[in-house]
Amino acid sequence: MTEIKENKEITKMNTSTNTPGKEAGMHPPQLTVYFDGNCPFCAAEMARLRRWNNRGLLAFIDIAEPGFDPAPLGVDMAALDRELHSRTAQGDILVGIDSMLAAYTLVGKGWIVMPLRIKVLRPLLANLYRAFARNRYRFSRWMGYQSVAHCEAGVCRSQHPFLRG
Repeated sequence: MTEIKENKEITKMNTSTNTPGKEAGMHPPQLTVYFDGNCPFCAAEMARLRRWNNRGLLAFIDIAEPGFDPAPLGVDMAALDRELHSRTAQGDILVGIDSMLAAYTLVGKGWIVMPLRIKVLRPLLANLYRAFARNRYRFSRWMGYQSVAHCEAGVCRSQHPFLRG
């Protein structure tokens, strides 16, 4: 029950009318997403979320970057490596499908992850997500994702044929 309530609160943050215009950088980040930048699929999904992050409600931290320290989160590196983590502006830690639900909702793409809101599906989807996360490098290869080959001025291009652009 708590997870559903937290997700509804995140949805309310996204639809609030007390926020300034839609220009990037106008809002403080409402969610910081901690992701594995060495995972080609993960990096491609974070690049997609960045493109959709017009209002600046998301911040991104690559846990694979040299010098990354998980201590301030109160989560160890093994846990961060096991599943996607995020922290809300209020300091709450979201894990796995809750992180995905919050991130996609905040960028206005909640419909993509709508099945994650269905209470009876959540346990199954959480288990499927964990299996995917454990094997994300293998799935990345199977799905045709390759390491990000070219980054310029903070913008990286995926080598996946369907995600170029």
